[in-house]
Amino acid sequence: MKYKLIALDVDGTLLNDNHELSERTKQTIQEVSRSGAEIVLCTGRGPQNSIPFMEQIGLTGYVISHNGAATVDVVTKEVVHQFAMDTQALIPYMDYFREQRIHFDVNTAFHMYVDSVEGMAVEVRSMYENFLMLPANLPQLQEFKEPVVKVTAFDHADVLDKLYEEIAQWKPEFNILRSGEYFVDLMHPDASKGNALKQLAERRGILPEEVLAIGNYFNDITMLTFAGLGIAMDNSPLEVKAAANEVTASNNEDGVHEALLKYCLS
Repeated sequence: MKYKLIALDVDGTLLNDNHELSERTKQTIQEVSRSGAEIVLCTGRGPQNSIPFMEQIGLTGYVISHNGAATVDVVTKEVVHQFAMDTQALIPYMDYFREQRIHFDVNTAFHMYVDSVEGMAVEVRSMYENFLMLPANLPQLQEFKEPVVKVTAFDHADVLDKLYEEIAQWKPEFNILRSGEYFVDLMHPDASKGNALKQLAERRGILPEEVLAIGNYFNDITMLTFAGLGIAMDNSPLEVKAAANEVTASNNEDGVHEALLKYCLS
């Protein structure tokens, strides 16, 4: 089978634990691209801190960002599709995060906002620096000129375990997703990596069985199950491995390189 569309998660998949892309994985992706496959990054990051990896590899095309909430053209920076959230319905969640002293950010396709940039804790600021982001101060919701596509809560894992359990019992207005050990995302109910990948494949005239996807966390399950071949990293939780067709090496062992070598270049 020659896969025509290859979706790669970024953190914990494409990048190692130092947030670095290895030269070996980069060269393998370039070789797969030269063979005719289209590469798309499918990530919880926004386009502004995921498109640079496409440029580093030398790729054009698309990034599926914000866990599927916004798909963006790498070259033109055009938002080709996004799932807009009901901002009024977000207010109780934001109030709850503030009451619980849980840090959160509000995202449009290209911008990120927090309650107070100046008041961010050191570990919060460090997190944004690791992800190559600097948020701005949050305006009033009615002042937003662009759709809000994602709200992310950030805290210790045990705090987010309790948060997820609590808000998952509320009226099901959003897709509430554990997108990382220290993150919980709220998105439009139809927004997911799998749904965005499905839309992109249809737009490109590519069948599901011609799609290969590689990921490592719960937010990747929808794209792993949509793709004809879903591959989990060895550093994935057991539930993610169970949802995948295959398991490759970890992100610190060039698992993306190993998978592409086996299924696209052999």
